[in-house]
Amino acid sequence: MKRNFRSVLYTGVLLLSLFAGGACKKEAEAVTPGTEAIQNEKSNLVSFKFVGIIPVDAIRTLASKNGYPQFNNEFKYDITVFSVVYNTTYQGKETQASGLMVFPRNMETPPTILSAQHGTLFAHKDAPSNFPASFNGPELFASAGYATFIPDYLGYGASKQILHPYYNEQYSAATVRDIIRAGRFFCKDQDIPLGNKLFLAGYSEGGYVTLAAQKSLEANPLPGLTLAGVAAGAGGYDLTAMISNIASGQEYNHPSYLALLTQGYNTANGWNRPLNQIFKEPYASRIPGLLDGSKTGGQVNSELPKLPSQLFTDAFYNGLKTGTEKQFVTALAENSLTDWAPQAPTRLYHGTADDVVPYQNSEITYTKLKKNGAKQLDLYPIPGGTHGTTFQPMIMELIPWFASLDKN
Repeated sequence: MKRNFRSVLYTGVLLLSLFAGGACKKEAEAVTPGTEAIQNEKSNLVSFKFVGIIPVDAIRTLASKNGYPQFNNEFKYDITVFSVVYNTTYQGKETQASGLMVFPRNMETPPTILSAQHGTLFAHKDAPSNFPASFNGPELFASAGYATFIPDYLGYGASKQILHPYYNEQYSAATVRDIIRAGRFFCKDQDIPLGNKLFLAGYSEGGYVTLAAQKSLEANPLPGLTLAGVAAGAGGYDLTAMISNIASGQEYNHPSYLALLTQGYNTANGWNRPLNQIFKEPYASRIPGLLDGSKTGGQVNSELPKLPSQLFTDAFYNGLKTGTEKQFVTALAENSLTDWAPQAPTRLYHGTADDVVPYQNSEITYTKLKKNGAKQLDLYPIPGGTHGTTFQPMIMELIPWFASLDKN
């Protein structure tokens, strides 16, 4: 959602926080099967912080002023917001990560869990756990009746000392799995009831993270949870196809993504190759400062060339085109999400005019996953939709779809 209403939300949450300091305990009377299954597991919850309570009338006003009045009938509950720190893993070691947990208040039945994955971030201030300053929309799913978990991802919030491992299947899946685990331990400790169904939704990078999490959760389910539905929008699931587009010689208007992808792989995989082997100067010297979390994606884009052949060294770029840059090309293939068959009901959404992640990427992924045996997978093209305009029609379609699956 748009961010021009942040200041109103921020003021409202601060005022409400003054009057609701002890609001975390006993939101409901009993723990339900959604948390009973974790009784014998080791908790990965590190800490949490109460952020505020937002009444449903303020949520409806927020949605209307941001251009989403059509969702007002879906918003039924006040919401309680917490930030959370939890343990996950990075490069084989236990690492703290963070995110946001948002709960509907005074529901008659235990809420279903929804994990919502955000798109690409560059500025650390935009991490979901910085709510309300970082408000961007998925938080409001809680008002529709979902216990909503929103991971920052590694590289933001509690783990901002790490360079974000962009489009990395292992770490993408782990941060989602582990915030769900931490959220369930939190609810058990605070006597907050949860349902035993789980939905996943995400857009752009969040679409990729969503499918990575689904693949992990279906291979190794969390005890007591049933994955009921998955909605992924405009993700670059087939990374080999993505890099083929980049190597075609055409301009790419978002070179920040290329810088983060290549340096993210270089760092997360422990290659630690000198940057002047990958990027031409003066960009090789600029990359660390551009990706340190102090700049937005737009600011990073403004300092990098739109032609990949001008950003990358000739040797690296030619290696991408010919496949001889085996270290990087192999990693892209290994992190592509085309080697499995989704089992839960899954929908891929993508705008046909997307100039950030080509629509064909979802088509290719859909075809491969169906060939692998996916039986409940559908592709939803949004005619004329760009990367910026497709999110709204996706949300409009998935809200009633999730609601129908939640009733089954």
